[in-house]
Amino acid sequence: MSFAYPYLLWLSALLVPMAAWYVWRQLRGGAAMRVSTVDSLVTARRKTLRRYLRHLPFALVCAATALMVVALARPQSRQMDSSTTTKGIDIVLAIDVSASMYARDFKPDRIAAAKEVAANFINDRRGDRIGLVVFGGESFTQSPLTTDKATLLTLLGGIRIGMIDEESTAIGNGLATSVNRLRESDAVSKVVILLTDGVNNAGQIAPGTAADIASSLGIKVYTVGVGTHGEAPYPARDAWGNTVMMNVPVEIDEEILTDIADATGGQYFRATDTRSLQEIYDRINEMEKSEIETNEFTRYTELYGRFVLWALVLLAAEFLLRALWLRQIP
Repeated sequence: MSFAYPYLLWLSALLVPMAAWYVWRQLRGGAAMRVSTVDSLVTARRKTLRRYLRHLPFALVCAATALMVVALARPQSRQMDSSTTTKGIDIVLAIDVSASMYARDFKPDRIAAAKEVAANFINDRRGDRIGLVVFGGESFTQSPLTTDKATLLTLLGGIRIGMIDEESTAIGNGLATSVNRLRESDAVSKVVILLTDGVNNAGQIAPGTAADIASSLGIKVYTVGVGTHGEAPYPARDAWGNTVMMNVPVEIDEEILTDIADATGGQYFRATDTRSLQEIYDRINEMEKSEIETNEFTRYTELYGRFVLWALVLLAAEFLLRALWLRQIP
């Protein structure tokens, strides 16, 4: 509850001089009169209910005065309503699942780090539709565009190396599949975040062709190359079937990834560890903001009527008590 005129509540200070006047009047005593005997007065001094309640009329007047002061201050109840309009972004995360994503220059490895950072990105997006595409030697849609984060995260967790041909990397196919998911989107902004750690060595669609299609459809592509510089540890099997770590050269086709980003108005990033990969997704998250419009409405309900009503009830009770049951000689 709030008050339209809260400064009027200071009028309640009038209760102080009212109480002082009442106490002074009680101490001063009433009118004097001659009587033939005081026996009846001695009987009247017995502690009856009327004696205890003789101050009740004044208390009722004070309470009624306090209620009237509150009513003058116009108490109101306030209800806040808001309507939110979200102009979201349609985003497709395209993730490389070729065998080279087993490399352990990221902790615990590239594919696990990519999934963890992608999950954080999904959780940070509000009001956007997000889809998942995986690619290796071929590509397919792991999840269509959806706002169901729980289902999306479950499908993201199910991504693993070996889902499709893992011996090669078809960047063009992966991008083309992602663009196809956004082709009929009517979102204000359409984005593909393509993550890979290799070079394009397979597929039926050239990366440049897929980039041109994306550009013609107004789709922005951010490309992310994952892998340290030089060599990276990679788990392999020795002659006895044991897992051993061997260093393999890191080969990322940064030129193609840069060309894709430039052709579509996006940007190319290089991630050399899990931390830098998270920072890249954070930067993309900041650059691609959804438009959220919030309109707030406030409804006020006047409450002074109930205070006035109770004040009148108390004044009526005071009048009846003073005129009937607690009637006094002036």
